[in-house]
Order: sequence, then structure tokens, then C-alpha cells
Amino acid sequence: MDSKRPPPRPVNLEEADDGVVEFSPLNQEDDEGTVTIEVPVAEERAAWGSKMQFMLSCISLSVGLGNVWRFPYLVQQDGGGAFLIPYLIMMVLEGAPLFLLELGIGQRLRQGSLGVWTMISPWWSGLGVASTIVSYLVGLYYNVIIAWCFYYLFNSFKSPLPFGVCPNETIPNTNLTLPVEECELSSETAYFWYRQTIDASPSISETGGIKWWMALCLVLSWILVWLCIMKGIQSSGKVVYFTAIFPYCILVIFFGRAVTLKGAMEGLKHMFTPDMSKLLNPTVWMDAACQVFYSLGLAFGSLIAFASYNPMKNNCKRDAIFMCCITVFTATFATIDIFAVLGYKAVANYDKCVDHNIAKLSEILLHLPEHTQKVNVTPENYEETWYHILPSIKDHYENLTHHHIKNCSVQGELSQAAEGTGLAFIVFTQAIVELPGSNFWSVAFFMMLLALGLGSQFGTMEGVITNLFDMKIFARVRKEVLTGGVCLSSLLIGLIFCTGAGEYWLGMFDAFAGSMGLIIIAFFESIVVAYVYGHKKFTDDIEKMIGIRPGLYWQATWRFISPLTIAVIVVASIYHRITNPPEYPAWKAEQGFSVKEPYPGWAMFVCLLLLLSGFLPIPIVYFMRRWQCIRFDSNIHEASIKRVETTISTTGMIKGEELPRPDSGIWTIYKSSVSFFEGIIFESSPGGVMVIT
Repeated sequence: MDSKRPPPRPVNLEEADDGVVEFSPLNQEDDEGTVTIEVPVAEERAAWGSKMQFMLSCISLSVGLGNVWRFPYLVQQDGGGAFLIPYLIMMVLEGAPLFLLELGIGQRLRQGSLGVWTMISPWWSGLGVASTIVSYLVGLYYNVIIAWCFYYLFNSFKSPLPFGVCPNETIPNTNLTLPVEECELSSETAYFWYRQTIDASPSISETGGIKWWMALCLVLSWILVWLCIMKGIQSSGKVVYFTAIFPYCILVIFFGRAVTLKGAMEGLKHMFTPDMSKLLNPTVWMDAACQVFYSLGLAFGSLIAFASYNPMKNNCKRDAIFMCCITVFTATFATIDIFAVLGYKAVANYDKCVDHNIAKLSEILLHLPEHTQKVNVTPENYEETWYHILPSIKDHYENLTHHHIKNCSVQGELSQAAEGTGLAFIVFTQAIVELPGSNFWSVAFFMMLLALGLGSQFGTMEGVITNLFDMKIFARVRKEVLTGGVCLSSLLIGLIFCTGAGEYWLGMFDAFAGSMGLIIIAFFESIVVAYVYGHKKFTDDIEKMIGIRPGLYWQATWRFISPLTIAVIVVASIYHRITNPPEYPAWKAEQGFSVKEPYPGWAMFVCLLLLLSGFLPIPIVYFMRRWQCIRFDSNIHEASIKRVETTISTTGMIKGEELPRPDSGIWTIYKSSVSFFEGIIFESSPGGVMVIT
């Protein structure tokens, strides 16, 4: 080394930002005895345009279709207002701690879920792989629901609404025109759903071919998703202003109309009347825990990805508490809207049932006993008089007329539970048809479902794209191209949901790809953060970021309560699967209703593959790392550095440390040996040149 050169001044290596430093090949200058490495200024990690964009994106991800059609069903099934008790308890014990865990670890380590778990421990990098796979599988079928909403939205502009009337058919060899028999056997809304929308096959084994109208709607859905997320949060962060805010506008409008409807109070009374005996049923608690899990969007990797774009000092604890509160509020508020409208539908159906029975009574009145003929049955006195004359009807004409007499009950109508597609596309649309100005309410309802669905879909796919983009193999691919490739592959695979058996396939994916896998991923997330990364270190990180140390509640839930709660859910779910073999509702056109049928053998094999794909990468990667089947390269991820065309002799330069990012694009290395760098001292020189001796 030149003796005239002043001795280098040592500097402290502070922790680098999240930028990535890429080294170009070494340029040797023999006359100076130096090696110059050209280092382009690291590209800044994408960041939210504002705190509002981050919060709205979290709301769009968490507040999805489950709040509109899953939560009301569980309230209806699991004891009415009593279900809110286990739901709130599980939100406190499970939802809030895991939500903060994902936000905190993503914000601290500045990586997507794949990078986060690799940085914590390469042995547990399978968590990121599992999250990516589950998010991809969920995105496959979730966008099909959006396609269904598009189809209903387009039909909502027709007058009268096509799902409010039965189409007619001409009897062969006659001029007689009658309503389609399948529609008469079921209902107008059920017929439109099963026959005109999805054209359901009688079983999952009969695909019935691809339905072109649904395929076109699916193409539209994926094009829209690609356009909105192709630039990452720079594009999706702006769209969430619509997808997060618009549903609340519609819910408020629906609330203003729903509570004024005839029968609304009957629906709300049914909702808030608690059946405390249901709390003794363990499945109610399992339903509450799973609903909290899904409604917050945990274990998808999306929350970790979202948090990685936040500034380091963002108050993630306050964000987690706020998101849990807004999720509970939205689920409850949406359920009030749903039950108010369902109460209106129940009373309307009750009135139709009464009119039907009175009409049938008038047809057979002369054949009844004389004392029965004198009873004047009207809609006003129906409840008091009908059951006095019903025995006479059954005694004299049971074989001919009893099947024409209906059992009219408001509570019976309200107790008919409908979940998922049944609630949104059959039950609720039946209520919409009865509303004055039904076209407006139909457009508003399906626009709301679209906004809810798209917001969650953006977040789900962002978890996939972020993880892929963090992989070295895709690091140099433009994000628009990578996103387009993911969307195109999803579209091609998703065509299976556009067949006659599409709804059966969607139910299979929902039950097996998006349930058990997510629960197990969350269990390992809590274990890895608490016992591998270290709960004390994580607590210190939170304190460093927000300035407040998490208290006993957070410590206890992270270390003990949340993992134990999830473990109980896993065991209960496995037990439920074993004791209740999986079935699917197959539509029987000749009967006009769905019949539960067991999955065939090949379908059970597919179910098993979906189930295993959600969590099998975790043990596979763990044991491959353990047995050294995969080379350890975690230092690269820990340092946030990508080495390009370097040799083994240069690895000591960056091992175990994160290099500060220079202002200049050149680092100069003064060498005592061209091949090996020993006793390296880092120092800064004017102009951003890093001198390494």
C-alpha cells in the first residue's frame, strides 16, 4: 500500500436500510494497486404514498366477503347474539396478537413473508413458501366469486330483474306455455343461480364443459386485478380508496332503507336474541376462532408485505388495535343490514304463505264440516283461527290436499340458514326483488360485493407477488410482467371453476386450500417469532419502533395463549374432518334443491393434495435445511445484498454485516492481495467513497 496515503479512518457500520446493493465485476487498476467496485445506488423499497393508503389497504384485505355472507350465517346458526361472546373473546386472544405480530415483524425486517422467515431462520423459510402457495390457491377461487358478482351486476340493469321471474317454456306438441318446471320446483332466484348463472352439473364428476359467459367474466376479473396491482402498492394503494370506502357507503344506505322495511324488527330481534345454550357446543367456539382468523386476513403473508412498506417508526400496535375494532364493527353492522332485509323477506314470504293457504281453503271449503265452513279466515286473524280448522282439513282430505297446505311461520323463515353463495345470490336477491326500486338495490348490493371482493383479492395477490419478487430468480423481472404471468396462470387454472361443476370445485378449494393450511401457518408463525426469533427481541423491536414496550397481555398471548388456542383449533378441526366425512351440495334439477353427497375417491385425493400443499412446505424445507439438502445462504438475505459475479474470496466482505449505502456509485478497495482481502477495515471518504484496506 502507498505509504504516503493517510491511514484510513474506521467507521461504525450502522444497520442498512432496506435497499439492495448489487456488485458489478471487479475492475483492477494495477498501477494504483486498487480494486474498484462499481456499486449502483440502491433502489429504495416501495413505500405507501400515505398512512391512509396503508390503513385502507388493510381494511380492504380484512373486510371482505366473509363479513357479508359468512358472519351473518354463523350468527344465525350459532345462537344469535350469543355468538358475539366467543367471537369477541377469540378476537382478543387470537386476532389482535397475531395481527400485531405480522405487522411488527414485517415492518421491522422490511421484507415480504418469504424474506422475513428466511432472515429469522433459514430452517423456517418454508413458512414463506407455504403462505405464498395458500395465497395463490385462495386467489384462484376468490376471483371466481368476483366474476359471479360481475355477472349479477350486468343482469341488474335489466327490468324486470331476471332472477325475479321464472322463464317460460312451450310444452312439446302443444301451444301451451308454462313456467320452467325446475324454476317452479325451486324458486326464481335459485333457478337463476343454478341454471342460468353457473349451469350446475348434477355432480362434481360431470363438468358439463366451460360456460363461456362465466369465462368472459373471469377474464374481466383478472384483467382488472392485473391493472390494479401491476405496479405494486403504487397502483393498488390508490384503488383502495374506492374498494375500502365504497362498501361502507352502501352499507349505510342499506341500513337506512332496511330498518324501515316491514319485518325488519323481526329480523333484528332474531339476530340479537341470544341462545346461551349454544355456548356449550365446542363447534361454536371453533367457528368463532376461524371467523376471526379469516376476517383479519392472517397467515396469507399480505399483512407482512403491507407492513414492509411502512416507515420504521410507524405505530403498528395502534394499527393492529384499530383494525380489530373496525373488523368487529363492520361484521356487526353488515349483519344488522342482512338480518333487517332477511326479516323483511321472512315476513313477505309469510304473507304469501298465508294468502296461499287461504286460497286453498276457499277451494275446498264446501267439503269441510259445517262448523269449519263458518270460520272466516283472514290474513288478520290467521294465527288465531287457522290451527283450529287445520285438523278438519287433514281429517277429511289429507291424501289429496295436505301437500298443498304450507306451514307458515316467520321464525321458520328466519331459521333457514344460508351460507356463502346461497346467502348472497339466492336468499338476499330474493329480498332485493321484493324491494321498491329493486334494480337500484341490486346494482348497489353487487357493487358492494365487488368492492369487498376486489379489495381482499388485491391484498391476497400482493402477498404472492411480493414473495415472488423477493426471490432471486424473479428479481430482475419487471413487476408488470411478473404480475401478468401470475394473473394469466391463475386465469387458465381458474377455468375449471367456470364449468358446470365449478361451484363444487370452489367449495372444495375453500374448505381445504384456505382453511387448515392458514391455521397451521399461523401456529408456526407464533412459535417461530416467540421462540426462534425470541419474544424478548421482538418486544424490544416493537419498543424501538413505537416507543412503548408491549405489556403483559401481548407477552402472554404471543408466548402461550395464541399458540395454544390455534393448537386447539387444529385438533378440533382434524377431529371434525375425521368424524364428519366431507360432502358437497349437488344440485338436483329434477327435485329443485341441493342434496349432500360424499366426494368421490379421486376428489378426496385432490382434497388431500390441497390440504397438504398449505402446510407441507414447512416441514419439507425445515428437514432439507436440517439435513443440508439446501445450501445455507441466509447471509445474503440478512444483509439485504445481492452479489453479482463475485467469487468466494469476496464473501468475507459482507458476511454478517449490512453495508451502509454510499452516496456515490463507486467504492474503492485498496488491496494487499488481488485474490484475498484480509484484515479489512471499512472507512468513509469524501464524496461517498468507501475505502477498504
